[in-house]
Amino acid sequence: MEEEKISSARILVVEDEEGIQELLRVALKRQGFEVRCEGSVESAEPALQSWAPQLVILDWMLPGENGLAWCRALRRCEETQKLPIILLTARGEEGDRVHGLESGADDYLAKPFSPRELVARVNALLRRSYGNNAAGVVKLGELHVDLRAHRVYVKDVQLHLGPTEFRLLRLFVTNPDRVFSRDMLLDQIWGRQSFIEERTVDVHIRRLRRVLDEYGHAPLIETVRGEGYRCSAVVGGV
Repeated sequence: MEEEKISSARILVVEDEEGIQELLRVALKRQGFEVRCEGSVESAEPALQSWAPQLVILDWMLPGENGLAWCRALRRCEETQKLPIILLTARGEEGDRVHGLESGADDYLAKPFSPRELVARVNALLRRSYGNNAAGVVKLGELHVDLRAHRVYVKDVQLHLGPTEFRLLRLFVTNPDRVFSRDMLLDQIWGRQSFIEERTVDVHIRRLRRVLDEYGHAPLIETVRGEGYRCSAVVGGV
C-alpha cells in the first residue's frame, strides 16, 4: 500500500550542490510535492517568508551561513519554531547526528542517500507534524478543503472554484492567521517570473469571497489594513 502524504506540500530545499538539488527536485516532484531550491541561507530566507514552505530540507555545509546555524536560528524564531526540518550532511558519525538533532533538526539523513528513503522520511515527518491533515483535508466549520483532490465542499455540496482561487484558499487554510502581503501572494500563486499587477490579487480574492459568501464563509478571508490578507480561523482537521 502506498504511503499517505500531504498532497502538494511545499518543500524548500537548501542545498548548494546542483546535482543533489536536481536529484531532490525530481524525486519530490515525482511524488506530487511542490519544490523550490535555493543554494544558500541568504537566498533561502526570502523564499521562506514569501513561499511559506511546509517542510525544509537543509544541507549542513553551505556557503556563507551554514545550515546548522540557520536551523538554530529558525528554532529561536516563534514563526518557524515548529517548521519541520530534515538535515542533510556528509557527516555520518553518531556524534554528528546527535549534534544535528540537538540543534533543532527533526530528522537527519547522511549523504549519499537513497531518494526512496528521503521521500519516506519526508512523508513520515509531514504526518507527524501535521497530524490528521496528512489525509489532505482541512476543515473550517462546515467547509471542507480537500487538498489532494482540489475540491471544496460545504456539507455535501461542492463549491466551484477556479484554479487560482483554489490555490489561494489552499495557501490560506494551510497557514491560518498568517498575513500574506500582495507581493507574497503574487510570488506564491503566480511565481517570481510573472508580470502580474497587484490589483490582480484583489480581483481573485473578491472571486474567492463571492463563492464563499454563498455559504456564509466570506469572513474566513480577512483584509488586514495596510498589510494584505489572512485566513481568520481553521477549525480542526480530519
